Amino acid sequence: MRLKLKVMLLAMVPLIASGGLIVMAQHQQEQLLAQRQEALVRKAYIEASRAELRHFAALALSTLSPLYNTGRDDDEIKAQAMRQLAALDYGSDGYFFLYDFDGINLMHPRQPGLVGRNLLQLKDERGRYPILAMRDLARTGGGFVDYSWNKPSTQDLAPKIAYVTPLPRWNWWFGTGVYVDDIDRVVADLNLALAASTASTMRWIGLIMGGGLLLIFGGGLWLSLHELRLADAKLTLLARQVVGSQEAERAHLSRELHDGTSQTLVSIKLLTEAAMDRLPPEETVTRAALGRAVDRLADALTEVRGMSHRLRPVMLDTLGLSAALGQLADEMWSLSGTAFTMEVDGEPFDLPDDIKTVLFRVTQEALTNIQKHARASQVALELVFSTGGVLLRVRDNGTGFDTEAVLRHPSRGIGLRNMRERLASIDGQLVVQSRPGATVVLAEVSEAAILRFARS
Repeated sequence: MRLKLKVMLLAMVPLIASGGLIVMAQHQQEQLLAQRQEALVRKAYIEASRAELRHFAALALSTLSPLYNTGRDDDEIKAQAMRQLAALDYGSDGYFFLYDFDGINLMHPRQPGLVGRNLLQLKDERGRYPILAMRDLARTGGGFVDYSWNKPSTQDLAPKIAYVTPLPRWNWWFGTGVYVDDIDRVVADLNLALAASTASTMRWIGLIMGGGLLLIFGGGLWLSLHELRLADAKLTLLARQVVGSQEAERAHLSRELHDGTSQTLVSIKLLTEAAMDRLPPEETVTRAALGRAVDRLADALTEVRGMSHRLRPVMLDTLGLSAALGQLADEMWSLSGTAFTMEVDGEPFDLPDDIKTVLFRVTQEALTNIQKHARASQVALELVFSTGGVLLRVRDNGTGFDTEAVLRHPSRGIGLRNMRERLASIDGQLVVQSRPGATVVLAEVSEAAILRFARS
């Protein structure tokens, strides 16, 4: 694993882990807060309901007290008290109920069918005996009872709190209650609000984490691109230096061959010819041997001069790129049956040495490949000078080749890769298109690259 990736992971993993721990802690705190909130809300709601029931019971006692305190126990006074108690209702679900201590219902304004029935053994949905519990509390002075009862407005069972008060002289106890199912809706609404707030917090945490990860990733990407550009610049400079070193070595060898080996061969040839001229006419065998030596020296001299020119053509430095390319093509194709044409378009201008050398070597490589592999009958070389830069195009009508397959092959395509690398060293571009009967090698160097190398 590369160091850069390790550093990015080292920065991202703790952030992700911290975010996960924050999410877990937030979730636990949400649950604890919801539980505490529900407990507080239920407690406050129950206390408020009980205070309300005490108030209603006190109101009922203040209504019945004038009748109860008369000291009368006859049926008429009791009936009057019962009517007044039945009239004390509040809302669709708020009412008073009346029982005697034997558990017989004496008055129930919402469920008249219960009147006259003994309900001590009546169970609610949880198996409790609410009437029995209320009767027992009334005997001790009154109190609160939790139970389930049908809610008049919905006819559904609902949790209820009742408060009962005794009227011991009449053998009565009465009470009233409030349904507390609304508390579940209140708690549910609060939980929804808490969940929405928590979700908003989680979104912010996610956005912050995502932003952090994006910053880390973006920083890593920027560093990668920056390092890639630096590496590319270093490789380009290295390729340029390699090409420069190669050309310097070629130039050195070319001068050595031209000024050293070539001059030595010329001297030997002249000495041999002078020796052959001094031989008597009758020395035919020796004269013939020296003649063959002179011929071999002439061939060697021609070969050395050709090698010197191929290593570094003098015309490239003296007359420019167009003349050097023309001489190169003439040497390669003058004695072959291949029809060669060269065309120069635009007004030629002087090019920096690096660019001239690369374009010459690319042309040399392209023409050599055609000569070795293409079996072409026509070759065309076009050099175009324009305000946008310089363009070199080499075309032939040979057999063609699969450019992708050649470039992928480990031992083939070396020439193409060399051409591409040489052009990359001067910020140029190489395009190769090939099919049977038509192969085009296109090398292009922009005006910006030419100006940049001219200033360097």
